[in-house]
Amino acid sequence: MIAKLKGLLDESGADWAVVDVNGVGYLVQCSARTLSALGEQGEAVTVFTDLQVSENDMRLLGFATSAERDWFRLLTQVQGVGSKVALAILSALSTAELQAACAGQDAPQVARANGVGPKLAGRIVNELKDKAGALPAAPGAAATHSAGSLASGANADAVSALENLGFKPAVAAQAVAHAQGELGDNASESDLIRVALKKAAG
Repeated sequence: MIAKLKGLLDESGADWAVVDVNGVGYLVQCSARTLSALGEQGEAVTVFTDLQVSENDMRLLGFATSAERDWFRLLTQVQGVGSKVALAILSALSTAELQAACAGQDAPQVARANGVGPKLAGRIVNELKDKAGALPAAPGAAATHSAGSLASGANADAVSALENLGFKPAVAAQAVAHAQGELGDNASESDLIRVALKKAAG
């Protein structure tokens, strides 16, 4: 089982990348979000992977964070969600947004992804609502404390702050996810709380 690759980004396309590990090129299929996080050709990268083997095919899926890989595995357990649809969902939503959508039963949020209709989106949030809280929203990527991991920390702190004010966890998570979508990934904790409070109260 190949769990992780560390090497150089050799080349990439619309939904794939080749990671050169000591002269061996591994083709990994990725979400748009992961591809944008990998950087430029020739740069050092760490990719968390999931190997899928079927009767007629073998494919390696790559993720910028272990959290994204965990969500991919959860999504593909839902009937009707194959690897292509799961990657489309992870391209459209961050793991924090996906977690908030499942916890808050926000099917239209999931339906933003290409190839996901209202019925399938409803099935996804319904089946994953109880599992959403068990997974981390974002951390786990290799590297350093990037802006993304800092943002995920601010996101979690903002959710906690709203819960302390008496909002239900699902309501707090959904409000913060909407606030982050409005303010951007680098929003501060105080700004997230300010905007999320308006969303939750409204």
